[in-house]
Amino acid sequence: MYLVTVLGNLLIILAVSSDAHLHTPMYFFLSHLSLADIGYISTTVPKMIVDIQTHSRVISYMGCMTQMSIFILFGCLDSLILTAMAYDRFVAICHPLHYLVIMNSRFCGLLVWVSLFISCLVSQLQSLVVLELTFFLDVEIPHFFCDPSQLFSLACFKIPSNNIVIYFISAIFGGIPVSGILISYTQIVSSILRVPSSGGRYKAFSTCGSHLSVVCLFYGTGLGVYLSSTVSHSRRKAVVASVMYTVVVPMLNPFIYSLRNRDIKRAMWRLLKRTA
Repeated sequence: MYLVTVLGNLLIILAVSSDAHLHTPMYFFLSHLSLADIGYISTTVPKMIVDIQTHSRVISYMGCMTQMSIFILFGCLDSLILTAMAYDRFVAICHPLHYLVIMNSRFCGLLVWVSLFISCLVSQLQSLVVLELTFFLDVEIPHFFCDPSQLFSLACFKIPSNNIVIYFISAIFGGIPVSGILISYTQIVSSILRVPSSGGRYKAFSTCGSHLSVVCLFYGTGLGVYLSSTVSHSRRKAVVASVMYTVVVPMLNPFIYSLRNRDIKRAMWRLLKRTA
């Protein structure tokens, strides 16, 4: 699954960068989403594979902090790029005549850089909060990676001011991106419904079908894990559910975008023929 994820996302990045027909805002964001997915899955899975092979599930304190920090960085970047892609679809469908003016290369690059800056900020804030916590000498994390929520539950005592920071981070990590995506798709749906022909409505909706599928997978599984953990205290179920958004979703993204997109399929065939 790890190899399929890395190779699939690398193929999308190579196809977008090598084909001039795909040098558009939508595929620009898609290539950065693939890059974020590679970093996202590479934070947790290689360590898990090593643990399975060596039968040793030990991680140092600094190793745990580093893994958590990088995991939050790429997870937040994934979330913000999905939001940027939703805005791109909103402009393309609701303001098609101004699309090339609004979504110019400078603005697209700015969106990616701002997303990266916010992700680094959220990651550092979360790390600072966790570094203030006190743990016992030997702590067993009931997970296959250093999940921030598990670390908070294992702390000896909690500082009340940290809760404010956690709520702030949660708003940036989940609340703001989800709100932006919902607002964009509300405008998109209302605009599509005003299209007179059914063929035009289908064509307009098909351009954002892949993105909507990825959003539902990413946020549906992620929110499902954290909401279920508050209701159910089954550690095994929480770990199995976490595999969905840390391993399965990044693996499915290349398939969703390539199988439903003719331009990507053509670019991949041209790339494979060139390399052959």
